[in-house]
Amino acid sequence: MPQLREIQTIEEWNAAFEGSASHPLVVFKHSTTCPVSANAYREVTDYLNDKPRSDAEYVLVKVIESRPVSNQIAEDTGVKHESPQIMLIQDKAKVWSATHWSVTKAHMTAVLD
Repeated sequence: MPQLREIQTIEEWNAAFEGSASHPLVVFKHSTTCPVSANAYREVTDYLNDKPRSDAEYVLVKVIESRPVSNQIAEDTGVKHESPQIMLIQDKAKVWSATHWSVTKAHMTAVLD
């Protein structure tokens, strides 16, 4: 089962972003101080604990603790930073994104599966 792997450095982000050329990358931006983000985190983990898309890589960025990484993601994808935020990246391009209360297991299942 795929795991949600935390990335904390620009180098880890660059490797994950480059990897999206060969496999889908799902990025979840999470604020550890926000109740809406806490709910979104539960939705993401519920998705991963069910039957997630197995060919994708799943990464977590804590936006307060890893602000430079979060900013680099926004710059590289052209997606304005929000949190919570989830995005699907393929071939180094954003394919889909959702924020706040739209980050749900049902929404992820509809898009990713």
